[in-house]
Amino acid sequence: MQHMTRGQKSPLDAIYCGERCSVTIVAGGPGLSIDVACFGLDAGGKLSDDRYMVFYNQRAAPSGIRMSDAPGAASFELDLAALPASIVKLVFTAAIDGNGTMNQLGQGSLALGQACFNFSGADFAAEKALMIGEIYRHGDGWRFGAVGQGFEGGLSALLAHFGGVEGEQAAAPAPAPTPVQLSKVTLTKAGQKAAVVLKKGGDAPRVLVVKASWVDNGDNRANNDDLDLRAGLLLPDGKMKLISAPGRCGALDESPFVLHLGDVTSASQKEPGTETIHVNPAIARQHGGRVALVFSVYSALGNGMVSVASLKPKMRMEYGDQVVECAFDFAAAGATNPTVYTYVLGTAIISDDEVLLAPSGMTSPPRSENTPWLRWNDGKDAKEAIGGVTITMDGPMSFKGKVPWKIFNASPHQYS
Repeated sequence: MQHMTRGQKSPLDAIYCGERCSVTIVAGGPGLSIDVACFGLDAGGKLSDDRYMVFYNQRAAPSGIRMSDAPGAASFELDLAALPASIVKLVFTAAIDGNGTMNQLGQGSLALGQACFNFSGADFAAEKALMIGEIYRHGDGWRFGAVGQGFEGGLSALLAHFGGVEGEQAAAPAPAPTPVQLSKVTLTKAGQKAAVVLKKGGDAPRVLVVKASWVDNGDNRANNDDLDLRAGLLLPDGKMKLISAPGRCGALDESPFVLHLGDVTSASQKEPGTETIHVNPAIARQHGGRVALVFSVYSALGNGMVSVASLKPKMRMEYGDQVVECAFDFAAAGATNPTVYTYVLGTAIISDDEVLLAPSGMTSPPRSENTPWLRWNDGKDAKEAIGGVTITMDGPMSFKGKVPWKIFNASPHQYS
């Protein structure tokens, strides 16, 4: 993860982030109600089209920007290529609704690809709002800038600063948000299952968030704590696709409807490594039938000989207030061989109405570079995952940023 400082700027491709990307903002503090927003500005730095202000009361622009909430965070799914040419900058802000000032903030962050900009209340005084970061056109590409600038007024003052006009309904204070009660299930054994119900309607969460996390194994080596999250996608016709970063990140609003948010290359005891994949909840409908996903972590080649189990990998799926963790203890299961590179954290079958999720506990054979492979259960001798899907460890090899199965493919299978 590249930790950026206030005022630092970077091209998007330098932080493994393309025109389809996600910005996640975490900002909060005791007793504070925080409104997060994205302003789409023209060349004069003004909100010339108020449809491109995306916030709690307007969660999508006509194109290019969509907002979703998760517990304690807000995410903006961006398709920069879909923005009109008049929009040259996106500014991400946070404002206090009601009492309080920004010096009461706890630890906050803005994450984009491999970049993370951290901030806290100690960085500010009595301001009511922040300009946290911005994405802007630069030549033929886009750049990201960490701003971290306090602003005296709240959301209304930000709107006025950018030249917007506050509507009648916006003049009234927004009601205090109802505390979210998480419905959390933790699965620790292979064969356990949990269902995530997919909601309908305009208030339904727009993304299924899947996170794989791991920690430093405590061996005092800084070069062997890198895992990579990958997803294999089984389509209704039996074909499979691979989603991984940085070479095959996918897309959220078009096929394969699965998006990897970027490669993370380190972890510590205090700050676990986390890679994130977003799944479109309508993926089954988009592909014309139920789909299955296998989520696995792989020990990167640069790690050398390391026991993946010692990094304690686990997986978490979030959908609104529903949370399911797959926390299989690979070490207790004896999967500590340092020549075992791939660990399957979880499998999921997604229909139009629900996600059926289960931990796996499966690992690759020693010294095998093969990926996990799914197929709809045909009655043959294979380990059943869940709901009529079988999983085997004989998929094509895959390495960062490459498609080596075209060269080294010793597998009977082929990704489409």
